[in-house]
Amino acid sequence: MFGRVGVRTLMMVARRFLLSGRVQGVGFRYFTQRVAARHQVLGYVRNLEDGRVEALAQGSERSVEAFKHDISAGPQFSRVDELEEIVLDPSWEYSSFRIER
Repeated sequence: MFGRVGVRTLMMVARRFLLSGRVQGVGFRYFTQRVAARHQVLGYVRNLEDGRVEALAQGSERSVEAFKHDISAGPQFSRVDELEEIVLDPSWEYSSFRIER
């Protein structure tokens, strides 16, 4: 009934994460990019002007949950005080995970 693409589309999830705490100036974006590669997640990470970090992650539900778990711990010298999660509709806009400036 469903082709490969149909099944893949149904299993894909997208989340936007907003992280606050000591998350800028501690290598958080590069850490997040490595975590995304480990979990095969697509999207981006960037610093926000208000001191938070924003990450958009798209992939299988299991991969995105593992990504969320790892970024909530953060790299050495960071401290994540709050992680806000926003559910998004998946899109095919991303073919990799990139650091945005």
